[in-house]
Amino acid sequence: MRIGNLSGRLTLFTERGAVDVEKASEGRFGADPQAAYQDWDGLRSWAAGLDASSVTAVEFDPADLGAPAPAPAQVFAIGLNYRAHAEEAGLAAPEGLPPVFTKFRSALAGPVGTVTLPPGGHTDWEVELVVVIGRHAERVAAADAWGFVAGLTVGQDLSERIGQLAGSAPQFSLAKSHPGFAPMGPWLVTVDELDDPDDLELSCAIDGETVQHARTSDLIFSVPALIEALSGLVPLYAGDVIFTGTPAGVGMGRKPQRFLRHGEELVTRITGIGELRQRFVDAVPEGA
Repeated sequence: MRIGNLSGRLTLFTERGAVDVEKASEGRFGADPQAAYQDWDGLRSWAAGLDASSVTAVEFDPADLGAPAPAPAQVFAIGLNYRAHAEEAGLAAPEGLPPVFTKFRSALAGPVGTVTLPPGGHTDWEVELVVVIGRHAERVAAADAWGFVAGLTVGQDLSERIGQLAGSAPQFSLAKSHPGFAPMGPWLVTVDELDDPDDLELSCAIDGETVQHARTSDLIFSVPALIEALSGLVPLYAGDVIFTGTPAGVGMGRKPQRFLRHGEELVTRITGIGELRQRFVDAVPEGA
């Protein structure tokens, strides 16, 4: 199943096009994409029994897609979860739980859009597999963790590196939460749609030049291991979002360093799920 957010409405994406869930279910499910996770099992059961030929499906513009989980109670972001990325950052790979921070909800955005570069900053790219939780999870064993996942989507952990690392107490969360710094999408894909959800190809490219390319099988903490570790410390709520970490190839780790510039387009892909497209522009000075 592929479910998502089209112009702010819960939508099922089929081979025939986009199906408005509230209309197709005759009101059993509402239009709010975030509310879908509160009855995820019911939604999946309904979608599995749907006769696609009996409902209206329409074409759509990808620019009208929003984040598939637009208002999560919690957003977890994981650092240093690929060994090669830890090496390029000059840091040891974590032996225990990797660093955990957040991206504030106001940074969430859909899969296609324009991002304004923070003035005087160094904005970096980080392709990530994103997990959305489908059931309340506390103290979940890794062996059972996939059963608590609603699905997977593509994410970018865009990061403003000067603000992130400045001062005696670096501001990871704030520097990674500028408007548009957490694009997700294009939709949520349930794990049964994927041959192996533990081994997905992910990449991103700037104006056609590949800058990151890896597989999620290289994660130090797999998706089940992350869910076990996080749910052992705090409850995970239906609709929560987990950015699972980025592989090597970020701009900060390059010699010389490279950061996103005005006019560039970043395309982020995960095989079997889809892609994001962000174009970057400089901020317009006040009074200009």
